[in-house]
Amino acid sequence: MKPLDRLIAIRGKEERLVLGLSSGTSADGVDAALVRIRGSGTEISVEFVAGRTYPYEPPLREAVLRLAEGHTAEVCRMNFVLGEVFASAALALVREAGFRREEIDLIGSHGQTICHLPRGPRTTPSTLQVGEPDVIAESTGVPVVSDFRTRDVAAGGEGAPLVPYVDYLLFRRDGRAVALQNIGGIANVTVVTPEFDDLIAFDTGPGNMPLDHVTGILTRGRERFDRGGKLAARGRIDESLAERLLADPWFALPPPKSTGRERFGERWVMRILEGKGNLSIHDILATLTVFVARSIHRAYEDFVFPRAEIREILVSGGGLRNLALMAHLRRLFHPIPVRSTAEAGVDPDLREAVAFAVLANETLFGNPNNVPLATGARWPVVLGKLSP
Repeated sequence: MKPLDRLIAIRGKEERLVLGLSSGTSADGVDAALVRIRGSGTEISVEFVAGRTYPYEPPLREAVLRLAEGHTAEVCRMNFVLGEVFASAALALVREAGFRREEIDLIGSHGQTICHLPRGPRTTPSTLQVGEPDVIAESTGVPVVSDFRTRDVAAGGEGAPLVPYVDYLLFRRDGRAVALQNIGGIANVTVVTPEFDDLIAFDTGPGNMPLDHVTGILTRGRERFDRGGKLAARGRIDESLAERLLADPWFALPPPKSTGRERFGERWVMRILEGKGNLSIHDILATLTVFVARSIHRAYEDFVFPRAEIREILVSGGGLRNLALMAHLRRLFHPIPVRSTAEAGVDPDLREAVAFAVLANETLFGNPNNVPLATGARWPVVLGKLSP
């Protein structure tokens, strides 16, 4: 069957098995989610089938984190290496879920973001994700939709956040607003309201990324993240440092806005460590943990609460497992309940992988699937490129 005929046949099916792949700013591994989808747009029905995170081996993770400063040849090579890694994760999940690859209709792959520069003085707005989709398509034999950010950036948007469209489809409730707070390497919020045109979404600032980096230094590389927030709990919060970090002008910028490793990555953390004075590394980690929580709360106070009455906050991402961070958030947001997206039927570790499966389905149907109110794009566009 010719590639175009195959895509037409997939689109015409009553239901499709679609696999979503994603790796976040923390570069921990590949999140893979298999879902069964009926319909599209507001008539869509999504059923979670299986999912898992396939961790990057330490040498691969280190290579990924070096890419932002790497040579062109290394970026070129890793684009294909990560394509194979994403394809392997997809095939592994298909086997573990008890399916044959021939039963999978479509894959949506976000890839690995290595540089995101959506705006700034004297710069061309740009973004780059690697994990070559043609390699995934060749290795799996399944059509792949990828490179979701670039069309939104080309249309004048931030290229992020990408999941609000899916959040609206899956989480909207009659008569009330729900806040979906993801805490990955970067933290972002989507406020789903009954009306699509009232949706709010933007990056709130750094999430796990600086905490992971300090944890790596503190444990000399033995730990990649602060398990349960236990290391932060051993430190003392330095209020002056926390307030100084919150004074960063980025936090005062109104949405639409996004950020990444370029602003709040390793160099930013190293500047904090170089000026730590008498503070211990545990103190720095404790302070950064409360800073992340306060930056999220400030984003709600400045840009969410004036526009929507929030009755619950559903959290996803690795930050959910940091008990110290979650305790700060629950105290700051009391009496609003702060819970896991699992209570709404979505695995908190796989929310974004599910989202890219749904986005791929929408691309197949030619439905615009960005949210200009969230990204700042000039108009709705169809995200993604197809590798049939």
